[in-house]
Amino acid sequence: MNKLNKISLILVFLLFALITFSQEIPDGIQTALKTGNATELAKYFNTNVEMTVINKEDVYSKSQAEIILRDFFSNNTPTEFKLMHKGGKDGAKYAIGNLKTTTKTYRVYFLVKNNNKTPYIQQLRIEESDE
Repeated sequence: MNKLNKISLILVFLLFALITFSQEIPDGIQTALKTGNATELAKYFNTNVEMTVINKEDVYSKSQAEIILRDFFSNNTPTEFKLMHKGGKDGAKYAIGNLKTTTKTYRVYFLVKNNNKTPYIQQLRIEESDE
């Protein structure tokens, strides 16, 4: 295999990996967190979501989880969301970020799993950060 073919193969592989990974964690999740939009974030929820918001922890229906987040965002208006780390394997990706609000900074963790090739949030945690 000549050098040009090797470079082309590597570029195709990297492009495929980039496209596959970026489709796993939709940009809309980050946007909804940045803007504090519980309705938009709930669009990405699975039917049931394992969720922790500060001290409330349970498995909630999609609509219950949206109500809890709406309440959280009304008391903690986001000013910035910064993705710090993401990873995972086929079919399941996770991301960790910092959510700055007008009152505090929170650590946000979410797990996205594919269901019929559509990514859904399976788990969401919002916890107080030491920052």
